[in-house]
Amino acid sequence: MIEPVELPSPWRDARLTVVVPTYNEAGNLPVLVDRLLALPLPGLKVLVADDNSPDGTGEVADKLAIENPDRVQVVHRAGKEGLGRAYVDGIGRALDGGAEYVAQMDADLSHPPEALPGMLGALLSTQAGVVIGSRYVPGGQLDEAWPLYRRALSGWANLYVHTLLRVRIRDLTAGFKIWRADALRDIGLHRVQSNGYSFQVEMHYLATKLGHTILEVPIRFEERRDGMSKMTTATKVESALMPFKLRTRHRNLDS
Repeated sequence: MIEPVELPSPWRDARLTVVVPTYNEAGNLPVLVDRLLALPLPGLKVLVADDNSPDGTGEVADKLAIENPDRVQVVHRAGKEGLGRAYVDGIGRALDGGAEYVAQMDADLSHPPEALPGMLGALLSTQAGVVIGSRYVPGGQLDEAWPLYRRALSGWANLYVHTLLRVRIRDLTAGFKIWRADALRDIGLHRVQSNGYSFQVEMHYLATKLGHTILEVPIRFEERRDGMSKMTTATKVESALMPFKLRTRHRNLDS
């Protein structure tokens, strides 16, 4: 586990909301929230968007919110509508709640929370609209336990999207990032229509089309600690078709 960077004041006090979508993450969520709240970022809050998890993740999240009433918020959604819809809901609520910066990360402990202060520092010291925790820039790493087929799928997906969309980001499918609130408002959550993992690609594509600077910093991506991957055949199909839809849907969008 890396040591989190100690940011100077007032950077360390920035109003940062970390949006965490959950579906059957009861075992991982308490560990993740403990690590997030332990960071040297007193302005950090956690917003859990739970899609009515049958394993009781929503109840676990409620308990964490009771224990940390000023720092943990829970959004209970009606059912499993996909990663993209959960993020749009959670990010919208974070912005309405006054967040200056909004982070996205998975609940499965694959993204290191301790990297967030450094990512926030990179965002605040540059003109970037978003900073991505990247697996594929120099210094980025993949857990040795990550299955070979997942490595191949991730590598192929990035190459495929690069070829079709010409977006100059190495880790186009990355799900660990921090946005400026102004960049998110400029993108407009109403424009985002992806349901599954292609949400990440759509957000990166929109940010690029609107002229926002995107910065990638290296992270170590870990294999999930508990539970099962949510990657399904339907999400793979959506991801394969999405680049074609994006080129048509946003063809008139320009900075």
